[in-house]
Amino acid sequence: MPQKRRSQSWTELKQAGNECFRAGQYGEAANLYSQSIQLLEKSGQKNKEDLGILYSNRAASYLKDGNCSECIKDCTTSLELVPFGFKALLRRASAYEALERYRQAYVDYKTVLQIDWNVPAAHDGVNRMTKTLTDIDGPSWREKLPPIPTVPMSVKESLAKAASSAPSPQQNSVIDNKKKAPGPEAAKKAKALKEEGNVFVKKGEHKKAMEKYTQSLAQDPTEVTTYTNRALCYLSLKMYKEAISDCDEALRLDSANIKAFYRRAQANKELKNKKSAIEDLNSVLKIDPNNTVAQKLLQEVQKMK
Repeated sequence: MPQKRRSQSWTELKQAGNECFRAGQYGEAANLYSQSIQLLEKSGQKNKEDLGILYSNRAASYLKDGNCSECIKDCTTSLELVPFGFKALLRRASAYEALERYRQAYVDYKTVLQIDWNVPAAHDGVNRMTKTLTDIDGPSWREKLPPIPTVPMSVKESLAKAASSAPSPQQNSVIDNKKKAPGPEAAKKAKALKEEGNVFVKKGEHKKAMEKYTQSLAQDPTEVTTYTNRALCYLSLKMYKEAISDCDEALRLDSANIKAFYRRAQANKELKNKKSAIEDLNSVLKIDPNNTVAQKLLQEVQKMK
């Protein structure tokens, strides 16, 4: 039974929520954030920034637990308190995508990129939504989008300054700040090499593809899909530990990347790491409950001795 923490301050409750989140106890984390919000609102202080962070943190807990509707509500509240909050936008985009509200997801991903162009998760999200919406609505898909808000320059500058000066807590991290985004030339080279790797994958030449992806990552170590693509090659080459390493890196860059969870589960299955494989597949199904491929693999893993 969780201990009662009614005598704690809102900051202590928030910290306890952070600890539960780090431990993977997302339901308890959401409960503690709720208590913290209630105390802060009752205190009369009503600091918008503090409340915005609490709602965004609770949204992250809901997202991890697969409660996407509540995640969207909390992100929207957070954004009303702190307009253009980076993490709230990205979390809401992920929740919209999970609920197949692709137009809204696209708008939020694009808004994130107005704030900071060097966010791999947002670039990947825009690419996924572009492909999906093109498939659904055809070439005129952009005409059906909701308006994309324009981020004021003053907001961009203040958020960029805050992001560069403050460390990102582990429980809220979206990208690995230790990896620097490439310059325009390096990014161009990385993209070309990645595309060459994709061509080799389609031909079934996974060793050559792996080499191209490795060269691409040397130019741009922040591109999530290159890690998951190389992980696919490692799986085909039966290099399972290397596949896990690439999936780990992808998840550091994008903590809700379905391909990274799924491919890491495949590698763990081959290495007889049943528990780890089940955890990764459950993570996939929290994000996408109707993922039949993950459901099938989960059934196979559960039958392992």
